[in-house]
Amino acid sequence: MPRPKIDRTKLYQMLKRGKSQREIAQVFGVSEGAISKAKKELNVAVVKNVALDNAHRVVDKKLDAIEQLQKINREANRLLDELEASPELELKIMAEIRGQLRLQLEIFQTLWDLKAAEEFQREVLEAIGEVSPKVRNAIISRLNQKRAIRTAIKSN
Repeated sequence: MPRPKIDRTKLYQMLKRGKSQREIAQVFGVSEGAISKAKKELNVAVVKNVALDNAHRVVDKKLDAIEQLQKINREANRLLDELEASPELELKIMAEIRGQLRLQLEIFQTLWDLKAAEEFQREVLEAIGEVSPKVRNAIISRLNQKRAIRTAIKSN
C-alpha cells in the first residue's frame, strides 16, 4: 500500500501551530483541497477520542474532590472524638459531615451520569455511522462547531 502524501501527525502539529492550509499544502506538495480533506479525516479521528480524554480529566478532578472530602471527613471525626463533652459543637460537626457526604454523593452521581452520557453518545454515533458515515461525520462536525462557539463565548 503506498504511503500517503500527507503525514497526519505532521499535519496535526502544523495545524496546532496555526499554519494555514495554503502553507501546509506547499509543505506537502498537494492542493489546499487535499489538506482540507485530510483535516476532515483527522478531525473525525480526533473527535472519537475527545469524549474519552475529557471524561478522564473529569474523573481525575472528581477523584481529587472525593479525596479532599474524605480528608475533611477524617478531620471532622477526629474533632468529634475530642469534643464529646460539647453536644452543641458535636451536632454542628455532624451536620457538616452530612453535608460533605451529600456533596460526595452528588459527585458520584455526576460522574456516573457523565459516563452514561459518553457511552450513549458513542453508541448513537456508531449506529448512525453504520447507516451513513456521511451523516455521522456531519453530526460530529456540527457538534464541534457548537463546542467551538461555546468555548469562544466563555473565554470572552
